Amino acid sequence: MSTVTQTSGALIDEADFAGRIHIDGEWVVGGGEEIPSVEPATGATLAMVGIADAADVARAAEGASRAQKEWAALPHPARAAVLRRAGQLWEEHAEEISGWNIREVGAIPPLAGFALHVTAAECYEAATLPSAPLGSILSSEEPRLSLAQQIPVGVVGVISPFNVPLILGIRAVAPALALGNAVLLKPDPRTVITGGVSMVRIFEEAGLPAGLLQLVPGGAEVGEAMVADPRVRVIAFTGSTRAGRAVGELAGRHLTRAHLELGGNSAYIVRADADVDKAVNLATWGSFLHQGQICMTVGRHLVHESLFDEYVDKLAAKADSMHVGDPATGPVHLGPLIDEVQRDRVHTLVQDAVAGGAELRAGGTYEGLFYRPTVLANTPKDAAAYRDEVFGPVASVVAFSTDEEAVALASGTDYGLALGIVTADVFAGLEMARRIPTGIVHINDQTVNDEANAPFGGVGSSGTGSRHGGAQANIDAFTETRWITMRREPGAYPL
Repeated sequence: MSTVTQTSGALIDEADFAGRIHIDGEWVVGGGEEIPSVEPATGATLAMVGIADAADVARAAEGASRAQKEWAALPHPARAAVLRRAGQLWEEHAEEISGWNIREVGAIPPLAGFALHVTAAECYEAATLPSAPLGSILSSEEPRLSLAQQIPVGVVGVISPFNVPLILGIRAVAPALALGNAVLLKPDPRTVITGGVSMVRIFEEAGLPAGLLQLVPGGAEVGEAMVADPRVRVIAFTGSTRAGRAVGELAGRHLTRAHLELGGNSAYIVRADADVDKAVNLATWGSFLHQGQICMTVGRHLVHESLFDEYVDKLAAKADSMHVGDPATGPVHLGPLIDEVQRDRVHTLVQDAVAGGAELRAGGTYEGLFYRPTVLANTPKDAAAYRDEVFGPVASVVAFSTDEEAVALASGTDYGLALGIVTADVFAGLEMARRIPTGIVHINDQTVNDEANAPFGGVGSSGTGSRHGGAQANIDAFTETRWITMRREPGAYPL
């Protein structure tokens, strides 16, 4: 039985979706075995959710391909109206959907509220795309009109992760739909209601025609079927670098365009001229928000040696003061990790770092899935807790003596998603950032930021160079470019 309070006017009704997937406008039993949606804070079952199989993916892709043609042919104001209405509905149902986000994902209420804000903003931003310029006039050496036109790709596959399922799903779903495509959505099986059911229901209520948003939750089998289906021309994947490599390899074999937004291990540089209290305030948010389960999380704190001891003391004291608990029952700073597998991985990384010489200054303990915010000082550079993405509330703090050393440390991993720099000299910070390969830079801010109109993505092991957000990035991601020429009379050739 669901533990989320439902009312007669609820948007998300367990009686509709329980044990089912959504294909061609209908809730149907999937080919996979239904599974429980588990509340990580309590272990309670919130509802049973349906799981698809490869045959369901094929059926969904066929239906999406049929529906897409009529959708793309609609006048652009009709598509824009659906996206605008979806934005309004996210706002109108924010409390209900936030409840699922808190219970199913383990998000604290402020993060759940922020997710709804960004999700609505993504729809409003996408509503501008149908009327955006979708081409250009080209120069030609021939007596003809030469055009470049952006046209829908057809069917887009969206694979979203568990950690922030609303934002990391809608940022592909909304622009893909707005530009005239149909979408197959595969949310993580652990967060199907927040990341899948809520999206289907919002767009149904917004007037999206049946078949344009197909919900096919599942594991690797479902993802592989999506990538391999010839009707799915673009895959938008957000997840770990390890999984992203597998998606990219499979996409390459099938000549499917893949936009891969992958992991991160973001550096946060505190220069000698920084205010320590302000830097610690930013760092606390950047490292511990959502239990560190965010790709942009501050993983490596690079602090000037003159500030190092004070910074570590204050960050550890802040971590020790934070309340960890069930976000559904009262105000907390951190909720639960998503499951035992993730908790055990985080704890192993912390223990190994300490065994290798890191100083455990705060945290490093847990009860159930509630992991204490953890501060490691002088973490060895070869420790996985410093080198890799932890995806937990763990801050590794190391010292540097010069800007050149800070740049080398910040550039010293394969990841390149986000970078934060705190300094009294913003131009010196910008010059440092120029030498560090990342897709996102924040001067005098931490690394966890998101806006619907800003291009988001990483370099290196954090992504393949594609971007989500902003009109041009979204148009490039979800359209094909067609060259068109027109002559007044047929051309004459010498053969």
